[in-house]
Amino acid sequence: MNYINELNTAIKAAAMAGAAIVEVYDAGDFAVEYKEDNSPLTEADRRANEIIVSILRDSFPGYAILAEESEDDISRLDNDFCFIVDPLDGTKEFVKRNGQFTVNIALAHKHRAVMGVICIPVTQELYYAVEGGGAYYRADGAEPVKISVSDRTEDIRLLMSLSHESEELNSLIERHSIQNCIKIGSAIKGCLIARGEAEIYYRYGPTMEWDTAAMQCIVEQAGGIFRQMDGTEMLYNRRNPTNEKGFYIVNREENILA
Repeated sequence: MNYINELNTAIKAAAMAGAAIVEVYDAGDFAVEYKEDNSPLTEADRRANEIIVSILRDSFPGYAILAEESEDDISRLDNDFCFIVDPLDGTKEFVKRNGQFTVNIALAHKHRAVMGVICIPVTQELYYAVEGGGAYYRADGAEPVKISVSDRTEDIRLLMSLSHESEELNSLIERHSIQNCIKIGSAIKGCLIARGEAEIYYRYGPTMEWDTAAMQCIVEQAGGIFRQMDGTEMLYNRRNPTNEKGFYIVNREENILA
């Protein structure tokens, strides 16, 4: 399958959700609630989620949907196709008003991420990929260009989260004497590696399927490596959507750090 209809629909949904997010963002006066896990929730999260889920459900009624801000329907486990949606990845960055947040839409087929779309609403940049079709980047108003990871193995650039500190990561950086460390928010980190602007990202601790599915597809189709911290493949549309093992992204096997 080439997933072209799914891709075009996801791009449209991400753009519409991004516009709704920017509307709330530019207004500047939005309430912030906190969920049970202490993660923030805003009107932008809700509006984006509603837009994306509505479009995907209308366009592909036979597919399941796992979305961060929707109630989980466990019947998705019986479906070979499942859209995985983070309507606003990086809500903490949204609240901080630094622009480093994204809209993530992925499609999993038989537990593997086969399509990924990541939109950066503030800059209107777009990253997307489908299985076997390569990965692409589109700047605002420009034509899409095919992207690939760098071949750099020396003086590598490591990406760090803006909002998630980790003793394990600090220890890794010290052990390998990594000098080039760049802090940035949300799934933008995976996109930058896919585009060849950084080489490694290690994320210790749990994330969720919707945090990683689109990013994984884009990274892998750009020639990169995306694995759980124990080296195993990350699969999707699982009963438990928590990514409990952590994960890493590298541009080349030589840059996998112990």
